[in-house]
Amino acid sequence: MPLTPRPRSRRVQAALLASAASVCLIAASAPSPAVPLGVGDRLFPHLGNPGYDVASYDLDFTYPGSNREPLTAVTTIDARTTTPLERVNLDFTHGKVSSVEVDGAPAAFTSAGEDLVITPRAPLPEGARTRITVRHTSDPVYTGDEEGGWVRTADGLAMANQADAAHVVFPCNDHPSDKAMFTVRVTVPNGYTAVSNGLATGTDRAPGTTTWTYRTQHPMATELAQISVGRSAVVHRTGPHRLPVRDVVPAKDREKLEPWLKKTPAQIEWMEGKVGRYPFETYGVLIAEAQTGFELETQTLSLFEKDLFTRPEYPKWYVESIMVHELAHQWFGNSVSPRTWSDLWLNEGHATWYEALYAEETAGRTVAARMKAAYGASDRWRTAGGPPAAPKVPKNGQKIGIFRANVYDGAALFLYALREEIGGSAFALLQRAWVAVHRDGVASTADFQDLASRIAGRDLGAFFHAWLYEVKTPPMPGHPDWKSAPVEAPAKR
Repeated sequence: MPLTPRPRSRRVQAALLASAASVCLIAASAPSPAVPLGVGDRLFPHLGNPGYDVASYDLDFTYPGSNREPLTAVTTIDARTTTPLERVNLDFTHGKVSSVEVDGAPAAFTSAGEDLVITPRAPLPEGARTRITVRHTSDPVYTGDEEGGWVRTADGLAMANQADAAHVVFPCNDHPSDKAMFTVRVTVPNGYTAVSNGLATGTDRAPGTTTWTYRTQHPMATELAQISVGRSAVVHRTGPHRLPVRDVVPAKDREKLEPWLKKTPAQIEWMEGKVGRYPFETYGVLIAEAQTGFELETQTLSLFEKDLFTRPEYPKWYVESIMVHELAHQWFGNSVSPRTWSDLWLNEGHATWYEALYAEETAGRTVAARMKAAYGASDRWRTAGGPPAAPKVPKNGQKIGIFRANVYDGAALFLYALREEIGGSAFALLQRAWVAVHRDGVASTADFQDLASRIAGRDLGAFFHAWLYEVKTPPMPGHPDWKSAPVEAPAKR
């Protein structure tokens, strides 16, 4: 998800705010007390749930033909318990649950905060494989300032779950540390097309409706799930190594957008030249006719708003660099996901780095000039949002407040400093090794530091700490003349 200057609200606003609405439940109460749990994330204490590991999600949605009405849905979760459980907590809010089954037997359920708390008929032992089936609605309409999950487009829906909104759409263990396989089925009225992550595995037609089925071939974090419903054209082409590339665009705009769509294979080839083979089974762009204020790296199908490609004030080099930003995320953030949300800089810093490098190599917009400007603003960014690897806790109701300049250009600035410190060859090796060692997994800042130290042949702990955790920006290696602008003291009242 890029954060670069644009003349409107961007990545830190709009469709990623998690809903604060309570789950409306229609069921018998579970024995008290039912309490919201979490995996202890510093930024989102109640996000995710302990005690189990999700192997797969099976999501089945029925779209009613209007994006102002709830979808009916069935979410099936296959998981393995990691500790004995009398109750199972799932993250879920803003939907109505009609029934829950655990291993085929009805289970009691209630709500606690933004958790759906399930009580099976018998406790689940440690190491047990269990299947949880939840029948529920998924509501794309939010009230007041609530946003997140579903994005209503001109002709249907798209999805934007980062960082804390997948559980607005479906019950899940909503934390990137618990990745899983996904199967998605979407039933839509005739005339609509549904697309999701991964590859299409079937299309079933019935009187008046069509059901589209997709399946991922690699594990995915819940925040990266994507479902598009609309009067769409799906444009197919071939990328490097015969990679299937499919783009999803409003059917009426297919020809207008084709000059942009056809750039993707070459961009994939460019990224492969930097960090190695593309890590997934397919790629493409989803262009939505919606005013969202962001682009988002949903796995195998990055979400873009149509205005990015049609507004004349955006120069060609800028649009292409944003496309590369979301593409780079497929390696950094999607294939290698953050262990905690404090590790977000690993996603956004690397995507911003390759966005800047692409602009340098294709449009002469030098990385050094951009990084010098970033250095000048770095102390101000750190004061406002925290150091890159220790972002400030978001305020209540502003959960996407972690998406600030400190984790975009501020983190890319650290990568520039690291390259200056260890040399270009070691830095290039680090980039390739990082995405190879942790492919399809999760990794932390400490993991990146350890790998960098091994490749550099020396302990980089002090260097990492100064750049990633201190409030003041350290001196830039090789550029003693670079200065950070002083931070203005807050006005007295």
